[in-house]
Amino acid sequence: MFAELADAAPLFLHGAGVTVLYTVLGALAALVVSFVFGLMALSRWMLVRGVSRTIVEFFRGTSLVIQLLWIFFVLPQLGLRFEPMAAATIAFGLNFGAYGSEVVRGAIASVPKTQWEASVALSLGRFRRMRRVIMPQALPEMIPPFGNLWIQILKSSSLLYLIGITELTFEVKQLQFDVGSMAAFSIALVVYFLLAQVLVAMIRWVEARAAARVGRGPKAVVIEQPQAVTPA
Repeated sequence: MFAELADAAPLFLHGAGVTVLYTVLGALAALVVSFVFGLMALSRWMLVRGVSRTIVEFFRGTSLVIQLLWIFFVLPQLGLRFEPMAAATIAFGLNFGAYGSEVVRGAIASVPKTQWEASVALSLGRFRRMRRVIMPQALPEMIPPFGNLWIQILKSSSLLYLIGITELTFEVKQLQFDVGSMAAFSIALVVYFLLAQVLVAMIRWVEARAAARVGRGPKAVVIEQPQAVTPA
């Protein structure tokens, strides 16, 4: 069995590499969708908020598997044909971006009202207000839930074999008859776990850096105020 495992190692590595690639693509697409619809949900215009809410609830309320299959198999019948990579990225981006939009909306809404009022008092425009005051404070609140979504994307990449993408799960299913189900799926469990731990470590690092930038983390610089001197 060890000889078969050694021969299968390149296929495992190839599958893991494809899984990482689609995790990154899906996470980037979901991040863009999250901010687009999250900011739309905070718009002052009811129509914009309504469009955002409708799209978000649709993709949160339907199955990722069906969305993936619909994009890949149904849209070509309507004249829109996507390669597997594009179909997977779009499906992950829309599905997980719908959940991420609520993360963005909630984090921005959690910024204290006094910060909004102070930025208005400084006569900052809406764009500068969001970029310089609100968003830096909201980002540390977004990172942990975004980390959970990215781990979900990593695990959901196992669905991509449905549209013929040779990611880790696909390679494992091909190899289970050569090395045995126990060995194949046990290795897959370990690989997914290790990839998730790498992702967790990266998320914690980014979270610590983002928190330190707004004075919340251990790396924040504390400026001590001079003590008042009482005359003798």
